[in-house]
Amino acid sequence: MSSDSYPFPVAISRLTEGEKSREPQNMRAIEWLLKQAGGALVVVTPQKRFSGDTLKQLVGQSGVTHSAWRGFSAGALAGRRVLYAWPDRKRLNELWGCNADAIVVLEWSEGETAEWVEDSVPTELLGGRTTIHTAKEGNALNEPLPNGVEEILKHVAQMAAGYSSGLKWNEEDMLKADMMNRPERWEPIFPEQIRAKCRELGMRPNDVDTVTGFLQRRKDGRRFNVRSSYRDFRFN
Repeated sequence: MSSDSYPFPVAISRLTEGEKSREPQNMRAIEWLLKQAGGALVVVTPQKRFSGDTLKQLVGQSGVTHSAWRGFSAGALAGRRVLYAWPDRKRLNELWGCNADAIVVLEWSEGETAEWVEDSVPTELLGGRTTIHTAKEGNALNEPLPNGVEEILKHVAQMAAGYSSGLKWNEEDMLKADMMNRPERWEPIFPEQIRAKCRELGMRPNDVDTVTGFLQRRKDGRRFNVRSSYRDFRFN
């Protein structure tokens, strides 16, 4: 299964009710990955030392690369088939645009993977069955935002899409300055609406977190340090 955000096969292996160990979950992930076409295998774990006999057997095979989180870059996954073990939300965000041939995630916590599942629309691997996710339809959070915020976010998303690394400091400063200089524009809008709209616009997960975090900080009464060239900036 693939999506617009992940144009290659993606799956998630989940612990199934009644399973007393994670070995069946690990085996499902490995079996799925070996069926996918593509380059060499990469296994990514939080540390070099980990538990799981089947994973250790896979890592011990010739031609399989084993990487730990420390010093790891998702760019190294390009053209590879990847088993990503127990990633948190931050690590999953970094998979955006990695150009792998296939990725299977070993889930540890559903709370950490929820947004990634919505973005990647993976095949769900469970004991005794396989489920194909479908993209969720829009909801009330995806309705047009008032006060010109909809247009602002569209502009920011277009700018971010033109950069390989996402939002630049000047777009961030424009947003922060407008939030301080035009508080009435942002006052009726909630961070959850900003997050939903940014995701609808196809922004990178890290950029979604950045923009949402700006509004949350303003809701918390905090101010921003903005460079002098943008201190008085307001979006039209």
